[in-house]
Amino acid sequence: MSKVAIIGAGVSGLSMANYLENNNINYHLYERRTPNDLKGHGFILPKEGIEFLSSIINIDDLYEKGSFLKKYIHYSQSGEVISEKDLDDVFVVSRSALIEILAKGVPAEKISYEKTVNFNGFSEGKANIMLDETTTLEADLVIASDGSRSRIRRNIFQDEVMKAVLENEVVNIIENEELASQIESNFLKYHHENGGLTFGVLKLSAYKILWYCQFDITKFFINEDYTPDCIRQFMLDNFGDWNPLISSIIEGSSYNNAHIWRVYELEKLNPFYHENVVFIGDAAHPLIPFTSQGVTSALKDSFTLTNLLVEGNDLQETFRKYEEERRPEIDIHIKNGRALLEQFLLPLSEQPKNTLPISYK
Repeated sequence: MSKVAIIGAGVSGLSMANYLENNNINYHLYERRTPNDLKGHGFILPKEGIEFLSSIINIDDLYEKGSFLKKYIHYSQSGEVISEKDLDDVFVVSRSALIEILAKGVPAEKISYEKTVNFNGFSEGKANIMLDETTTLEADLVIASDGSRSRIRRNIFQDEVMKAVLENEVVNIIENEELASQIESNFLKYHHENGGLTFGVLKLSAYKILWYCQFDITKFFINEDYTPDCIRQFMLDNFGDWNPLISSIIEGSSYNNAHIWRVYELEKLNPFYHENVVFIGDAAHPLIPFTSQGVTSALKDSFTLTNLLVEGNDLQETFRKYEEERRPEIDIHIKNGRALLEQFLLPLSEQPKNTLPISYK
């Protein structure tokens, strides 16, 4: 195989690049954003995700940037403990930290930022792709890792249906040593008694806290300007009278880098490939956030696809085996994610106890 083009330098694209780099497969990575376009966003990594990461990064770099979580503690909005559950090697890290760590494994000459990709169909079994409307991208294999709203996927599978999930998120990070000192390394989640509104707290370090809220979009609304002031006001209006820890966090946070996650899912998964284009991560299978499996799934996609490419079989056979291996597990995570979404929408009194906001296969 002479040339692989990876489209998108998020976690899936960078992990794919690292696996290809380790296996001496020729590739180039294209990203439309700048290297420092990193919002306040974080990831939960179950044990399996850490194991896959350890094969492509210095795992100590990861451990220095995040925190292992000891317990999942579920609270009411006022702070009454509903349930507790021990966690086994579950790790939390900011998106920016993970992206920076993965980027270390990609030589600078193999990644191009601020490159917009335009897909123009196929010719003789190969994708016609232009960079910035001026340069033709020459590649034998195109790996699309351009996210849940993948433009390449939508151009190929034009009859697909993307549905808005009845839950959106605000994700942010606050640097406050005094507040961080009040929090142990646990996954804290507070839930409104009427359902459809939660607040999660995860300690990243001695001075940094990752927090997020999830809200039922049929009941709660953010002004679509999405300005920092609008987001801050939304948080104060809906969480200002919750447990004092929460009110302290939202009042002390800057909202300049808060991330608004508008969540969508495919009504029905498309094939994971077409002609010489193959999809990985959210571009192949958008997972709703309740699964906490987005990063791990992207890593497993990249690992599986790379191993199959190394075998050197016909490209279509390689793609067929890749989808055959990965799709059953993804179907499980989609099913589990929808079940966790239904629980989130229920009043607190109707929610089952001792469930984790993590999907396991």
